[in-house]
Amino acid sequence: MTVVVVTDTSANIDPLEAEQLGLIIVPLHVVVDGEELREDVDEVPDDIATRQATTAAASPGELQVAYRRALAASEGSGVVGIHISSGLSATYIAAKQVAGQFDGQVRVVDSKTAGLAVGFAALAAARAAQAGADLDEVRKIALTTAERSKATFMVDRLDHLRRGGRIGPITSFVGNALSMKPVLEVHNGKLFLAHKVRTQSKALAKLIDMTVEACPHGALDIGVQHVDSPGQAADLATTLAERLDSERVRIAHFGPSLAIHLGPGAVAVIVVPKVAE
Repeated sequence: MTVVVVTDTSANIDPLEAEQLGLIIVPLHVVVDGEELREDVDEVPDDIATRQATTAAASPGELQVAYRRALAASEGSGVVGIHISSGLSATYIAAKQVAGQFDGQVRVVDSKTAGLAVGFAALAAARAAQAGADLDEVRKIALTTAERSKATFMVDRLDHLRRGGRIGPITSFVGNALSMKPVLEVHNGKLFLAHKVRTQSKALAKLIDMTVEACPHGALDIGVQHVDSPGQAADLATTLAERLDSERVRIAHFGPSLAIHLGPGAVAVIVVPKVAE
C-alpha cells in the first residue's frame, strides 16, 4: 500500500479531495460560551469570528486515533503528519509526543505556517504518496512545500490577534491607533507585521505585489482565504490569476480556529512558488 498523510482542519482541505487522496484530517477545537466544539465536526456558530471565543489544539487522543487509523490504511508503509505551526498551536507538540509511540512509523512535520499553506503541503505529500513515494520522500515533500510557501494576510484590526496572543500588544496598539490596515506575513512559524497602509485597497494591492514578487518563476499553487469577505477574495483571485498566469486560484473560508484570531474582514493570499528549472 501507500504512505498515508494526516493533517488538521487548519489546512482547509475539501473533504472530497481528502477522501480521493486518502488524507485523514484531525479537528482543531474552538471554545465558545464554555463549550468546546470540534472544527468541521460539531456545529459552530456562523458568527464565531465576532464572539469572545478561544481555540484549543487537537488532543493527543484524537491524534493517536488518527495515526493508528492511518497506519492501518497504509498497511505498514507509514504515516506523515503535517500540522499547523507550533508557533500558533500546540497541535504539533502533541503530535510529536504521540508519534513517539509508533516506533518511527509515524513522522510529523511542523509546517511553520497555517491555513492553505498547510493544505498545499499536505496535498503535495498525499499526491506523492499515491505516486509511490516512500515514507522519507513523502515527509521531505511535505516539509519542502511548507517551507517554500508564502502566506500574507490583511486584517481589519489587530485586536483579535492580540487577544489570542498571536501578535505582540505594542504592535497591535500602534496599528490600531494610526487607523492602519495591517499587512502580516508568516516567518518561521509566527505572524509578523510586514506593512502598515492607510486604506484597504492599498493593503490588498500590497498582498498582490508581495505574492507576485515571491513567484518570479510562477506558482505551483495559489489560494485566497477570507473571513466573511467573499467579494474581496474573488477579486483577489481574479487579479492573481492574471498576474501569475494561472488557470486556477483556490478560494476558501478560514475555518473557525483561525477566523477567531484573524477577525471579520481578514483576507490572505497563500502561494507555493515554482523553483527555477
